[in-house]
Amino acid sequence: QVQLVESGGGLVQAGGSLRLSCAASGRTFSDYAMGWFRQAPGKEREFVAAINWSGDNTYYPNSVKGRFTISRDNAKNTVYLQMNSLKPEDTAVYYCAAKLGSASYYVPRYDYWGQGTQVTVSS
Repeated sequence: QVQLVESGGGLVQAGGSLRLSCAASGRTFSDYAMGWFRQAPGKEREFVAAINWSGDNTYYPNSVKGRFTISRDNAKNTVYLQMNSLKPEDTAVYYCAAKLGSASYYVPRYDYWGQGTQVTVSS
């Protein structure tokens, strides 16, 4: 089992920045690819960013590319999501997730999920 705990969410004005953290425990963190996803009310959970086990490869959808950066510190068992130039449409609950093997944008491929952290961007 892998336990994931997100933190760093909050309320920010449009154009501002936030950094989310996700602390992992329970298994060897570097065995896992990590992803960030978000879910707004009434919408499906969507892919935000992913990173492979070493941090060498990162992936983003066009909606956040150039504004969000995923990174990881395997010594601290933590993955981060730096979010800049935030927009009201970024408002959602943000989840981190872990999977063995390659990073993926596909929600069902992730085995472990955190409880989520709310990000609200005001206009």
